[in-house]
Order: sequence, then C-alpha cells, then structure tokens
Amino acid sequence: MTYKIALAGNPNVGKSTIFNQLTGLKQHTGNWAGKTVENAKGEYTYQKEKYEIYDLPGTYSISSHSKEEEIATSFLLKNNIDLTIVICNAVCLERSLNLALQIMNITNNVIIVINLMDEAQKKKIHIDTSKLSNYLKVPIIEYSAINKKGLLNLKETIKKTITNLPKETSPKYYPILETHKICKEIITIKDDNYLKRERKIDRILTNRITGIPIMLMILFIIFWLTIVGSNYPSDILFNFFSQFEKKLIVILSFLPKDLNNILTLGLYKTTTWVISVMLPPMLIFFPLFTILEDIGLLPRIAFNLDSAFQKCNSCGKQSLTMCMGIGCNAVGVTGTRIIDAKRERYLAILTNSLMPCNGRYPTIIAIISMFFIGTSKGLIPSIISSIILVTIIIVSIIMTFISNKILSKYLLKGDNVSFILELSDYRRIKLIPLIIRSILDRTIYVLGRALLISAPAGIIIYLITNYNINNISIIHILSNTLNPIGKILGLDGTILLSFILGFPANEIVMPIMLMIYQNTNTLTNYTSLNSLKNILIDNNWNLITAISFIIFTVFHFPCSTTILTIKKETNSWFYTIISLILPLTIGVVLCILINLLKIILY
Repeated sequence: MTYKIALAGNPNVGKSTIFNQLTGLKQHTGNWAGKTVENAKGEYTYQKEKYEIYDLPGTYSISSHSKEEEIATSFLLKNNIDLTIVICNAVCLERSLNLALQIMNITNNVIIVINLMDEAQKKKIHIDTSKLSNYLKVPIIEYSAINKKGLLNLKETIKKTITNLPKETSPKYYPILETHKICKEIITIKDDNYLKRERKIDRILTNRITGIPIMLMILFIIFWLTIVGSNYPSDILFNFFSQFEKKLIVILSFLPKDLNNILTLGLYKTTTWVISVMLPPMLIFFPLFTILEDIGLLPRIAFNLDSAFQKCNSCGKQSLTMCMGIGCNAVGVTGTRIIDAKRERYLAILTNSLMPCNGRYPTIIAIISMFFIGTSKGLIPSIISSIILVTIIIVSIIMTFISNKILSKYLLKGDNVSFILELSDYRRIKLIPLIIRSILDRTIYVLGRALLISAPAGIIIYLITNYNINNISIIHILSNTLNPIGKILGLDGTILLSFILGFPANEIVMPIMLMIYQNTNTLTNYTSLNSLKNILIDNNWNLITAISFIIFTVFHFPCSTTILTIKKETNSWFYTIISLILPLTIGVVLCILINLLKIILY
C-alpha cells in the first residue's frame, strides 16, 4: 500500500526544502510569497512502507482568495489524503498556526512540523512543543531544515500516525481566534529585541532614499562579476569545441560530404556556440541571483518598487519576475505565477521580454566595449561597461512602466488589487547546495531548452548560407531584400536578418551577422574586439549604428523559447502575438527616432 501525504504551509517556511529532504527530489524553493504554485509530487520509502508526498503551494489561509489558496484547498478537499503535514515557522509561529488550525478544521490527520528551530534558538525564542501537542492533540515535530535535524523523527512520526489512523470521519473544530492565546501560553521570548538587527537593516534596504540606490548597486556588482568572470571560461569552451569540431569531421567522414557539413558546420557549430556563450555567464549570474533570493533580499526589492508599479496599474511582485527575466525571459514568464490577479499577471507576462536576458548581454557588452569605452581590458573598462549596462537596464524598467500603463488603459483594463508580500527573515545559506540547485534548476533547464531549439536552427542557417539561387546565396538574397527597411532603422539588412535567424536563441545573432559580412559558409567568431570592430566599420558601422543596434538588441521580439512559454502560460495566441509585437514596436520606434536625429544633426 502507498500512503498519500500532503505538505502544506505558509510561504518561506522551508516547506519545499523539507519536501526535498524527504523525497530526494530537487524541488526549487523561493523566498517570496507563492513561489510554488503547482503541486509537486515525490516518493520515498521508510521501513518498507511507501509514501507519496504532494508539495502544495505556499498559502496563508484556505479561503481561496488566491490561485495558491484555491489549489491547496481544492487538493485537500478533493483527494483522498491519508495525512497532512503542516510546516510552521518557529520565528513567527502565530501566523503559521492560523493555517494549521484551518487545515485541522477540514481534515482529520495532521502533523505539525515547526521548522527553523535553529533560527528561533538564535533569537532566544523558546517554544513549549509538548504543551502545544497536548492542546491540539496532534504530533509536534521540532525541525531545522538547514541541517536536517528532525528528519528521522518526522519519518518515524509519519509511520506511527498513518498506521494508527483514527476511526472518526469528521475533523475536530479549532477556533481560529484562539491562536494568539495558544502562542502566549507556549512561547517564551527571552530577548524582546531579537528582531532589532533585522529591523535596522530593513530601515536601510527599504528606505525610500537608500533602498533603490542600494538595489542598483547590488545589480551593478552582479553584472560586473558576471562580465569579468565569464570571459575566460567562454574562450576556453570556444577553443575546446573548435578543436573537437575538426576531429568530428574526421569521425563522420563515412557520411556524404554534404550531410557531414550539415551535422558539423551546421548543427554542431551552432549548438556549441550557444553553450560557449550562454553557459559561463549563467553559471555566475544564477547562483548570485539565488543568493539574493535565499537570504531574503528579493522581497525587499519588490517592496521598494511596489509604489512605482502601483502608479502604472501593476504590483511590486512584477519586479521579482523582471529580475528572473534578466537571467532568462522564459523563466521570468513562468515566474509570473506568483502574481495572484490575472490582469496584473498578464501585464507582467507581456512586458517581461523588455528586460534584456542573459543571451543578449555578450553582444551588448561587445558593442559597448568597441564603440564607447575602447577595446582595452582592465578594471576601469569593466566598471564603466557595467555602469552602462545598468543604465540600459534602467531604460528597460522605464519602458516596462510605460508599457504597463498603456496596456492597462487600453488592453488589460481593471482596478488595482492589493497583495500580500512577506518580508521574510534574513537567513543563512549553504553555498554548495545553493550552487548545485541553481545549476540544476535554472542553468541546465534554460540551456537545455535553448539547445533544443538552436540545433534545428543551425541546420537551417547552414542550408540557406550554402545553397544558391542564380549564383547568389539565399542568405545574401534575404539580406539585400531587408536592406531598405534596415536603413530606415539606422541598421542594415544583414543586421535585421541576423535577428530573424537568431529567433531560436539570441546568442547566435552576432555570429550570423559576421558570417554574412565576411561571406563565409558557417558561423564565424571574432579573434578579438579590435578585429570585430574593424569588420563592422568596414561594413559602414558608426556610432549611430552601434546605438541603434543596442536598442534593437534590447527591444525586439522574444526568442522562440519565451514565445512558447507565453503561449503555454496564457493559453492564448492573441496575447502571445501581443508579447511579440510590443517590444518590437518599441525597438522600431526608438531606432527610427535615433536615425531621424542623426539626419537632423548632420
């Protein structure tokens, strides 16, 4: 027999971490409200008994006022659950017990796990769990998820509770209003100022004057570390894949020459290019982002920006999905599930691709280096590059605000809704598990989807490059056709075609462009920024072209992975098409204005 167990609790109580520890699965955890918004299933065996565990969305109640509450309540009422485990926060037990008592009112068999006992001990909070167990007549487990203290006791208690299921068919009634009275009897606080340090930090991080500058400084540091740290690993990967490419051609020499070239110079070269460009910055950015998430800074960012988002008819939670979008727009779109109201969620989905994702940074940084700060390397150039990059992010944020305002006025009309955003406690992190989780949950996930789409794209790019019509390659015919449109935007047909062919992955836009410029038959890398700058200048690039190119890199149609994700999340081709048109329109209008300004001035 397999027993069914539901795992419930408020957001930020370590529920998904305990789920991982019980099942061994790596279900991602987050430090903001409602990160887990779908049921996650896992299994484990203890003393020959099999258990199925369902990780329910983090909720504050079962009143069904939000998507998370609706999912959790529906699951508990409609599924034949043998046992419900409610995870509570030892540092703020009263709030957690409210949910526990509500669940005990609709289901028979409950175990309460009080997590973060280590944090409570540091803050000199003592909880009399024996008295609480006697009052509620349910087992109480003291737990510290950071070191798995209490895991064996939990497994043993689950086994004992399930094998001795009560015969009664209706749950007991527990007055929710007695929660404060219960906590007053069982909680002893030896130091009333245990939150003093956290509150001092919050007065700085959430201050109207200091909060946003500090947030921008943190963003600057993350970008700087990503820029500096990803260059050398990328070069190593490029060299490795280039050397293996020569061997692969020999290995596949038994194939017809055309097929060999399609597989090696098309499919292999494109996919390895994406890996070389995407992997190093993701291995740096995503762990740094996860650190901000786990120590509790992301909710503070949402708090700081909520007022601005409210003015453009959205909510502060959108800032969290925008932060995710900086790593990957598809991840940011999926992350909009944390937003309860449909209108605000759709606003976040439609505008997420206005944030430049990880795939666009190398191209933007290269253009900044060549045309704005010079091609020399060192601390000062990298700092200036990071400052310019943060400025570009600020422009993206401003355009997001403007787009939200316009969309909410003409397309997604409705009143603003209030939302709950918990400023979770500052917590210690375990660096090695954090890095492993960020690699598994984000880096491998994003890279895998990019490769899945870029592989067939590599074949197509090779074919249109190497096959001719009237002795002119198909790719040059397309480039020449788009050239008049490109000139209007301050660009050229080659640049526009590169973006179109780069639809599967933004990482291949630059190599496609170089391939066309240099009239080669395969994706082309540049040996240095100086050589790249010379190639661009030889093809009539100037400062206006560089500015227009950066604008169009930031504001153009989302990649194919993001488009498919938007379709899945909205289940609407209409909103999917809007999400494609919106950034493209912004990019086209801005480029035309820049080009007109050049004509007026010169």
